[in-house]
Amino acid sequence: MPRNVLITGGSSGVGLATVTRFARNGDNVWFTYHSRRDVAESVASDLRTTDGARIRAFEFRQGERDSHDALLAALPGPVDVLVNNAAVGTRSIDRYIQDPRDRDEAFLRINSIGPLWLIRRLLPGMLERGYGKIVNICSVGGGVAQFPGFDVVDGMSKAALAYLTRHLAAETAHSPVDVMAVCPGAVDTPMLRESTLDRLAPQARLDFEANLPKGRLIRPEEIAELVWWLCGNGSGVLHGAVVDASMGLGVRPGLLAEHSAESDRVCGGRPGGR
Repeated sequence: MPRNVLITGGSSGVGLATVTRFARNGDNVWFTYHSRRDVAESVASDLRTTDGARIRAFEFRQGERDSHDALLAALPGPVDVLVNNAAVGTRSIDRYIQDPRDRDEAFLRINSIGPLWLIRRLLPGMLERGYGKIVNICSVGGGVAQFPGFDVVDGMSKAALAYLTRHLAAETAHSPVDVMAVCPGAVDTPMLRESTLDRLAPQARLDFEANLPKGRLIRPEEIAELVWWLCGNGSGVLHGAVVDASMGLGVRPGLLAEHSAESDRVCGGRPGGR
């Protein structure tokens, strides 16, 4: 039977790849976007045409109470699978918030409190119906390891999301709902390109990628495939797991410090992007 899947931040990067993967499986996929309604509606239209899946896009400002209420009121049915993917990155947040205190608050509100609010509203229904999957998309930076020189509050927001995953898993240990987190490394997404890759000279970018585990960036589709599998029937043994999906960066975070001084200077984002 098709499941009702809600994926936040689904119009680009890992979110788009995840929306596409669930649509291919025949699930009903509802995804959110923050801006660019035209892009989101184009994504939904293309997937409906290509896969025959029931896809809908909803505008959503994560961490804003009114927007949370509006989204949940607009959803056409109960949610069986929740993928908390929407997040803000260093460069995207710097475009519209200048005050450092407001910036810190926004990081935590969007990346940590927003997912918490969604879970609080949707988890009771999953428990009542006897089925549910929750996957939180964190980052290797904060969720698994620490990277000096990267944005501390960004890392804090991901550490909080990893803790939320473990805490909820402990509370639902005897329930039919599975809660897990995925911590990607350097994924080739618009967020990583904006924060890091586009700021590198051509040779510096080649050096950056060569020094990553396996000498390459992670593809969004690789993370999407993992998320899809975690929401399947065989993933129950990973209830409560915070999965290091960084291709080895989490166990050797010093790789990002093993670059030239120029590469270190311009890497002002976080080692993971959606």
